[in-house]
Amino acid sequence: MEHAIWTEKYRPTRFSEMVGQTEIVRRVKALVEQKNLPHLLFSGPAGIGKTTLALIVAHELFGEHWRQNFLELNASDERGIDVVRSKVKDFARTKAIGNVPHKILYLDECDALTREAQQALRRTMETFTHATRFILSCNHSSKIIDPIQSRCAVFRFKPLAEKDIDAIIERISKEEGLHIDKDAKEALFIASEGDVRRLENILQSCAALHKKITKETILEHASFADPKSVREILEAALKGRFEDARKQLLDVMLNYGLSGIDMIKQMQKEVLGLPVDNRGKMEIMKMCGEVEFRLSEGSDDYLQLEAFLAQVALVGSK
Repeated sequence: MEHAIWTEKYRPTRFSEMVGQTEIVRRVKALVEQKNLPHLLFSGPAGIGKTTLALIVAHELFGEHWRQNFLELNASDERGIDVVRSKVKDFARTKAIGNVPHKILYLDECDALTREAQQALRRTMETFTHATRFILSCNHSSKIIDPIQSRCAVFRFKPLAEKDIDAIIERISKEEGLHIDKDAKEALFIASEGDVRRLENILQSCAALHKKITKETILEHASFADPKSVREILEAALKGRFEDARKQLLDVMLNYGLSGIDMIKQMQKEVLGLPVDNRGKMEIMKMCGEVEFRLSEGSDDYLQLEAFLAQVALVGSK
């Protein structure tokens, strides 16, 4: 089953079907019921329901005519000023079809728009507000210019909680005939980090091979190391067993197919649980940040991680 089919199959079409973001859904639903929608700005990480909520708004407002009155554009595909002057303006200036007050233009990943395009967009939003409402979606609202933010009602989304992820897992496992044990559910929540798209991708990869999904299956397909193994690497380094820690690090990275950035991010999550005083934890956390920056700039994965383990060993020796 292709990913697109899974995505459409499990995408809600009503407010009552939306899992997570309860307070945001309640506020947006009230605006839709009044049929007096302002411009909206959805901000938050990927895969947590921003596009889904925009589609639900279109379904609720326009019913069977939602496709004619709803246009979705991805700003990361065409991010220059021309897309605002042509596609956006052409759609925004025309009248809605049916007995509805306005159309909706959904602009996804609008933080990828250049500043010139955003300046053109702010004027378009103001000029054609009588015919079209804009729903803007971004990962980082700080990249959206202030004049656009001031024209919108801002909603800040957050990653889904464990109970919400569990509800989605239960629904998928029931409809697809999967058996997912408790440890596997916990591993899915950790690996997905509240991102439903990532959750579906992992589940789909696992379900292609086995109907019975275990923790080991999840970790194998998610390119996510067992947190226990990561903790053991750090504890070995703290105790001065540098060579053992280095060997375990290489084994884990090769077995799970992890990049250096994946590994350092997992290590960072385990730092607070280490048997070391607060000063030692702060020093290790500071080193995590430095290593992550160096890796993002193109440094060698293994060299940086081995240097990090050496620093952890020195903290342990104090």
